Amino acid sequence: MFLSGKVVMQDGTPPPDPVAIQIICRVTPRTVTYTDHKGNFSVDLNDRNNDMYADASEPSRGFSSPTRGGGQERSICPGDPNLTSASLQADLPGFSSDVINLTTRHALDSPDIGTIILRRRANVEGLTISATSALAPKDAQKALEKGRADEAKQKWPDAQKELQKAVTVYPKYAAAWLELGNVQRQQKDADAARKSYAQALAADSKFVSPYLQLASMAASEQKWQEVVDDTDRLLHLNPVDFPQAWAINATAYYYLGKKDEAEKSAREGISHDPAHRYPRMNYLLGVLLSQKQEYAASAENIREFLKYAPNAPDVDQVRKQLAEVEKAASPQTEKAADSQVDKTATPQIQQQ
Repeated sequence: MFLSGKVVMQDGTPPPDPVAIQIICRVTPRTVTYTDHKGNFSVDLNDRNNDMYADASEPSRGFSSPTRGGGQERSICPGDPNLTSASLQADLPGFSSDVINLTTRHALDSPDIGTIILRRRANVEGLTISATSALAPKDAQKALEKGRADEAKQKWPDAQKELQKAVTVYPKYAAAWLELGNVQRQQKDADAARKSYAQALAADSKFVSPYLQLASMAASEQKWQEVVDDTDRLLHLNPVDFPQAWAINATAYYYLGKKDEAEKSAREGISHDPAHRYPRMNYLLGVLLSQKQEYAASAENIREFLKYAPNAPDVDQVRKQLAEVEKAASPQTEKAADSQVDKTATPQIQQQ
């Protein structure tokens, strides 16, 4: 099945930056392509060599490059090859998308599915598109497009050259500063990447993607207060579309010893993650609840983690913890098992 179409904003203009096009299989979204600079897209759903297909989960939002398949089964809808439960949408944080039902489509139907409209959510202030992009000169736009193309091919020096050109032509080009930071980060130049992300935020303080990148970098260095600061700012601007930001935020609060804040963030993150892409939040919540001796609720959350992350690297350790918590949850053994529960368990959020 070959599909094509167009994405526009509510006022009829094309998005200023590429927008992900996703197949939703039951509840799990999988990015299959991106729009071009005019908002057009096309994708061959039969192409099993499409590197855009995510494997176990969707890549973190705010990152420009898709996650590669990594040797996993290349199928758009595993277990549902005929797309009997599939739909198509555009994905842009801060906006709601029209949803196209694919269940009645056939291979011989016209590939054109029409226009998908993105409508801004009233309760979201921060976005992953920058208002400065619409004001960028054509030379800067072309340099950004070339830089993104080189980035997709992992030609990092070429990409950096083009992106540096874009921000030189237009110093307030927040989207180009973001991509430049991403490329510098790929080349292990953390200091330069931080400066580029800071420039992106200086150009547009409501551009949320740089906050996510900065938080991810700080988390990898275990600078937990910086993680809290960056994710708090991001989540103030957009509390809806970034469950991974809630996950990192909750973990940072945990390591800072602020367990009430960690629990609150974990609960918020879970409520904004219907596809269960970040089940590590359930594990963190389970650990926190076990430390409060709320064993039944703790066991429920740890089971949720194991359900949605059955291949986690620490799965054996987590199963042992679950057994201890389940034993403690039994009224007959509560007092005896209480002393056996590991109340110092350290939850780990794997960085995306």
